[in-house]
Amino acid sequence: MSFSSPKVSQASNRPAVLTNPVRYPESASAPMRSKRAWFLLLLTLFVPGSAQIVAGNRRLGRHALRVTFTIWALAIVAVVLALVHRETLLNLFTNPWTSLLVIVAMLAVAVGWAIIFLNTLKIIKPGLLAPGMRAMVSGAVAVLMVLTCGTLGYGALMINSGRNAITSIFQAGPDMKPVDGRYNFLIMGGDAGEDRSGRRPDSIMVMSVDAKTGQAATISIPRNFQNAQFTEGSPLWGIYPEGYDCGDNCIINFLYTDVTNNHPDLYPGVQDPGAAAMMDAAGGILGLKIQGYVLVDMAGFSQLIDAMGGVTINAGGWVPLSGDDVNGTGDHLPPTGWIAPGVQKLDGYHALWYARSREWVLDYSRSQRQQCIQAAMLAQMDPSTVFTKFSAIADAGSKVMESDLPAGQLGSFVSLALKSKNFGLSRLTLGPPDFEENFSTYPDFDLIHSRVKALLNPAPAAEPPAPAPVDPAAEAPAAEDPVAEAPVEAPVATTPAAPDPEITAEYLQQLAINGDAATLTMLLANNGSCSPG
Repeated sequence: MSFSSPKVSQASNRPAVLTNPVRYPESASAPMRSKRAWFLLLLTLFVPGSAQIVAGNRRLGRHALRVTFTIWALAIVAVVLALVHRETLLNLFTNPWTSLLVIVAMLAVAVGWAIIFLNTLKIIKPGLLAPGMRAMVSGAVAVLMVLTCGTLGYGALMINSGRNAITSIFQAGPDMKPVDGRYNFLIMGGDAGEDRSGRRPDSIMVMSVDAKTGQAATISIPRNFQNAQFTEGSPLWGIYPEGYDCGDNCIINFLYTDVTNNHPDLYPGVQDPGAAAMMDAAGGILGLKIQGYVLVDMAGFSQLIDAMGGVTINAGGWVPLSGDDVNGTGDHLPPTGWIAPGVQKLDGYHALWYARSREWVLDYSRSQRQQCIQAAMLAQMDPSTVFTKFSAIADAGSKVMESDLPAGQLGSFVSLALKSKNFGLSRLTLGPPDFEENFSTYPDFDLIHSRVKALLNPAPAAEPPAPAPVDPAAEAPAAEDPVAEAPVEAPVATTPAAPDPEITAEYLQQLAINGDAATLTMLLANNGSCSPG
């Protein structure tokens, strides 16, 4: 008995080893080995670490499963936050420190997953597979590693690009608080051309956003606005006690350069004194408290458009690409080209000209085109564009934009921007068509303040009156009534008139060469008409 028990034990253990094809494939048939290989790959794809538990190093598998389950739990938390408090989730990803932790975690998971895939390939033992199946399984491992680990690595790269852009564009500081339930931001498009001393904001717009609903309104201030007032307590009152009112030399877009070059000491410790002065002026003009600014350098604007792959618009009229102002008098050489009406995709160079061209038209037309380009860019920032071109967009944005908005609050502002898509965008321009053409030269500030209040706090729509009771006897007209017998014509639907087919770029160019400004002014009057394509 003493000699037989080891044999029994040995005999009873051996069949268990030989009949476990998942852990010991040597005893399995060729089809079973192939099925085992694909089964282990699927386990590693969907539940990393489970293949090691069933067929390999269980200790490694347990560590991998702990990481897997932790990631699943974090993903569930992220989904819950996205549903119940999206703002918190956005703040986590836009905060420079938490986003750095996310980047490190994603790279670590990518490396760990790659190790698990390679370990799974070792467990599969490709040498036991048929030659054709061996190549297929090895190729599948390579493809799955690229799809999983590569995607995680690319995601980390995108988050890092966004993080760098955020730290470059926005500032560290305390959160902004809404004023009267709203955030008011000054958005400027600055231009520092070769013929200018310093940068001037040619596009000036205030965006006011309801802090709860996200409902937004924009107020455009013409670049040639005069007699600007300032917010209460502004240091500019000490330099300009009557307001910025020295005539044509004090149009509002000169204020930025004036303060930057001559009075930077008015705003000690401020990164951009010119932008701070523009905030004080915009606030005084509109009767609002402006809390932050965003300045877009138009010289680099074309890089951002190119990074997006272009921008599509539906242009309503011809827009010239102005020739050089060789004498510095505003008399340009004939245009170097023309942007035609209709739906078209503009590259950065042409989009910049479309936004800045102002020959033969009022500034209002240019303001319309700038708003159209901005709306088209937002409309075309779809997930596929952002995902495939995010790094280029973020890099271009960091070179184009400057802001004093706090980086830690960016997620909250993104959340408000997403909410704002549920509402129409209200607009007001301190010039045509909302005011007379000379209003920007002789503004009525009391009127502006009342119009701004009405824009931001519209009166609730009145309920329609109840219909009056109808006398049945009066419903049918008398048979002899010739008016009642006349048929009622349905209203005719109107569509915008198509561009005159006789107007061509060659014709407009010849008018410019001839110096026929009157005809060009008439023909280009509609070039502010535009919509996102």
